[in-house]
Amino acid sequence: MLRSRLALFFGAVVGLTASQIPEYAQQYRQRLGGAIDELQKIVSQFDADSAQLGLSEEQGIARLSGDGDEFIRERGLQMEQIVARLQTLSRANADMARSGSLGRLAALAADFDPLIARQAYASYEPAVPVTSEGFVLAGLGFLTGFGLFRALTAPLRRFSRRRPMSTSHVKTKT
Repeated sequence: MLRSRLALFFGAVVGLTASQIPEYAQQYRQRLGGAIDELQKIVSQFDADSAQLGLSEEQGIARLSGDGDEFIRERGLQMEQIVARLQTLSRANADMARSGSLGRLAALAADFDPLIARQAYASYEPAVPVTSEGFVLAGLGFLTGFGLFRALTAPLRRFSRRRPMSTSHVKTKT
């Protein structure tokens, strides 16, 4: 009886935890969008500055990267990294936007960015799942937790099932 209650409790905890995954994915995506917006501002300004000198983005980066001054060369490398990061994050955001409800979770896992994930987790606020994916994950989490608890405690059940002692061999005084 106690084991069944513990299994239900464990299943409920895992279910509630799993139901938060879609909310975290939403907050991750909001952070992702914010990072894209900021990087886009930097790249747009760089592109405008390059265009004033008659250079493309690639030519501007190459010019900085090929400069004899180490400081300017480093700025060229940083700009190259910023452009690459913007492309990576934009692709991840597009993948999440194209995906269905549960597909967003797969897209999140495939295009996971540790920095954005840490920032999303730092400001994460749990929410009540009212989406289909939240309910599905809550149910799957419950079944997983319940089943896992039952499977892990199955060997203990064998030892706890004792046969009742027979009282027929005990003599009573009358």
